[in-house]
Amino acid sequence: MHIVGIDSHKKTHTLVAVDPLGRRAGEATLPTTAAGHAQAIKWIAQFGQVLLAIEDCRHLTRRLEADLLLAGHAVVRVHTRLMAGARRSGRECGKSDPIDAEAVARVALREPGLPRASLAGPARDVKLLVDHRRCLVRNRTAAANKLRWFLHEIDPELPVPSRGLRRLCVFDALAAVLAGHQGVVVEIARDLVSECRRLTEHINAQHGCASWWRLWHPHYWPSPGAA
Repeated sequence: MHIVGIDSHKKTHTLVAVDPLGRRAGEATLPTTAAGHAQAIKWIAQFGQVLLAIEDCRHLTRRLEADLLLAGHAVVRVHTRLMAGARRSGRECGKSDPIDAEAVARVALREPGLPRASLAGPARDVKLLVDHRRCLVRNRTAAANKLRWFLHEIDPELPVPSRGLRRLCVFDALAAVLAGHQGVVVEIARDLVSECRRLTEHINAQHGCASWWRLWHPHYWPSPGAA
């Protein structure tokens, strides 16, 4: 059985097929488009039953993995750390993409227990939602911390909640207070109030759409108090 190693970039995928002895049997470079993926599947077909090995860079390869899996191919992921020796031994003059793709294939040839790729299911959607919400909370925390210092500079006696700027009514009150002040610091503080309010509304909306996900797998989603 041949093994096809794949080296992926933003614009192209380079495929190199090796036989069971590790000898190069063919190579192709194709665009990272739906048409390019279809061409890759057609090119792979000439080798019959194959094992496809992809360097584990899922931000570049997720769409390709899905198309290959839907076409019925077995796909394994090769961690970058496993490829260092294979890359060094294969260095030669010329473009490096085929060398890297061949290195991926040779790692798959010598490592039988590589993790198998699979089509993403609900678990990935849960993780994406959780990660996105955490990012929103971090951004709001950074903006609120900066806002707090500006508010102290404008008026040390302004009533700012000690547990954080998270409530829409607090942002409304701050906007009303700042309307009576002038200056660059005040302008920046107004922008930060608007930004904190926007992020809070988005975070609250994330909680609103999270109920089904919490029922499906509760430990994936932090409690409201964790924000």
